[in-house]
Amino acid sequence: MADPKDFSLSPELHDYVVAHGTPPDEHQLALIAETQELGGVSRMQIAPEQGAFMTVLARLVGATTIVEVGTFTGYSTLCLARGLTDGGRLIACDVSDEWTSIGRRHWEAAGVADRIDLRIAPAIETLRALPTDPVVDLAFVDADKTGYAAYADELIPRLRPGGVLLVDNVLWGGAVIDPARDDADTVAIRAFNDALAADDRVDVVLLPIADGLTLARKR
Repeated sequence: MADPKDFSLSPELHDYVVAHGTPPDEHQLALIAETQELGGVSRMQIAPEQGAFMTVLARLVGATTIVEVGTFTGYSTLCLARGLTDGGRLIACDVSDEWTSIGRRHWEAAGVADRIDLRIAPAIETLRALPTDPVVDLAFVDADKTGYAAYADELIPRLRPGGVLLVDNVLWGGAVIDPARDDADTVAIRAFNDALAADDRVDVVLLPIADGLTLARKR
């Protein structure tokens, strides 16, 4: 199992958290293991308890259309695809054919590949090319942090009323409250968090799941 991404949990407590939710199955465990072989970059993969939460959330909102910004090796994609309704579709946006090729094999093995429309291109271009009709049920953003605001600006108008925007890494390892941190990513996440909390189009809760997961429900 991967190390915990939640910086407030011990490894032992993290194991307990994962074991007392829906645990990763054989396909998810295989994808976790292969991603860990990539070394330090494997930290980009979402935590297993976050994946379980996202599957359940997709089912709760009855997701037919999901948009994901930032696929990496496809663990979050697999979790979201499993939460789709029958006939549903997930549009996955990423720029790396190398990393997403890992995910493709595991999606196929898990039986969800036919639900996933992977688009290799800058995500902002893919989002701007989507129809403007508000038909997206669920969107998940986990890509370059300086792009968060632009991604949300494209996604929120496309969410249906009651649709949900999820945004990852919003605590940024605690750096969001560290006045000594002024790098571009930290500054961008702080500004994004402030703006979304004040956005009257959505109801917002910042959940201390993994590295921080914001849930914004469109009004």
